[in-house]
Amino acid sequence: MKTIERIVEWLLWESRLIIIFAVISSVLAAFVLVGIGTYDILVVLKHIPHAFISAESFEKYHGEAITHIISAIDAYLISTVLLIFGLGLYELFISRIDYIEQETKSSRILEVHTLDQLKEKLAKVIIMVLIVTFFKHAVDLSYGDVKNLLFLSIGIALIAVSVYFMGKGHSIEENEKNLH
Repeated sequence: MKTIERIVEWLLWESRLIIIFAVISSVLAAFVLVGIGTYDILVVLKHIPHAFISAESFEKYHGEAITHIISAIDAYLISTVLLIFGLGLYELFISRIDYIEQETKSSRILEVHTLDQLKEKLAKVIIMVLIVTFFKHAVDLSYGDVKNLLFLSIGIALIAVSVYFMGKGHSIEENEKNLH
């Protein structure tokens, strides 16, 4: 009976390795989104020579360039979410990443030791994605109507409040670290 229990426990423990598929998929999706964002930027750069032919072509280019650049930022931020998610899952379920521990050149943003750290990092980047998505839609919105201006100002106020609370949470963490 003890042997069966040990085998079952070993199988349960090793089943965590199935998360490697989520890790690989997240990192691959991050690469895809970086490619999509880079393509959006290349589209903007490709059309620069035609933008200054006339005032009309510049206006058209300006609108399309802003849309493509915001879309690129959106893709880059979502790829960041996927990368943090994939690496966080790897560290939580598979193994610590030794390179992160040894890295001295960059920040430790990708270092995750608890599920709460992963959730916090993802939440911050997801809020940034939502802000960029809001901005992308706000650029395309027509402001001739008072109702649309009211919705825009409410949206901006909500974004400001969310950014304030994100910063407030970070400053509380820093104060707690300094006390210890």
